[in-house]
Amino acid sequence: MLFLKRIHCPPQDGSQGFPLSLPFVKDLQERGIDSNTLFLVGENGSGKSTLLESIALASKRISIGYSALDKDPTLEEVRPLARKLELGWKRRAAKGFFLRSEDFFNFVRKNKELEETFDGYIERFKDDDRARGYMEANKRAINNAYGRDLNDFSHGESFLEFMKARVHPGGLYLIDEPEAALSPQRQLAFVLFVHDMAQQDCQFIIATHSPIILSAPRAAIWSFDENGLADAQYDELEHVRFTKSFLEAPTRYWKQLMELD
Repeated sequence: MLFLKRIHCPPQDGSQGFPLSLPFVKDLQERGIDSNTLFLVGENGSGKSTLLESIALASKRISIGYSALDKDPTLEEVRPLARKLELGWKRRAAKGFFLRSEDFFNFVRKNKELEETFDGYIERFKDDDRARGYMEANKRAINNAYGRDLNDFSHGESFLEFMKARVHPGGLYLIDEPEAALSPQRQLAFVLFVHDMAQQDCQFIIATHSPIILSAPRAAIWSFDENGLADAQYDELEHVRFTKSFLEAPTRYWKQLMELD
């Protein structure tokens, strides 16, 4: 079942500048969502991350990073659009989060800092069984959430372990460019996980460039370009067509590029 079913932005004249002047904004006057997995795809600067960030602000998602969304200075530019968005809910999602790939590094670092803080207290209260036991229990709770310390995993492994531990049925999850943390094989593992959880009462909106992630069955795709925003099919996407063409004949592309030099 869907949580967020509609995104509406009243007509804007673009005179207020970025981000309200971006081409996709005019196509938000009434955008329905009919799939538990929605992908946002487009070239850099087309606005897909801007829209995802604005939805995160407007829906008051929890941020997985170093700052709460209402205090995050990197989101200042998108706040004008977030204030304009009107979200239509089938039912509100109590669970869920917003995660950008770069913020995951901060999340792991924050957990490491907490562990180091507990280690300091454990040493400080080594002669106080009660206090030491309390600190050790808190440290174990951090590691038990992910099986073991996230720093013990590779970056891609820790990202997948985090997702498995923190994505639960009944939530709306907004994720920006997860492929930055993942090898091709782990991208496939990630999108299989997303597909499975979408069948278990989760809703995902994911901005991505990855043809592997975009291939999820029964997902909806919104494509962003200089003309605005439109529904798209997987095989129609420029990302997919270019990747297929390049992998079929990489030497041809390199020959053309070398000739340009």
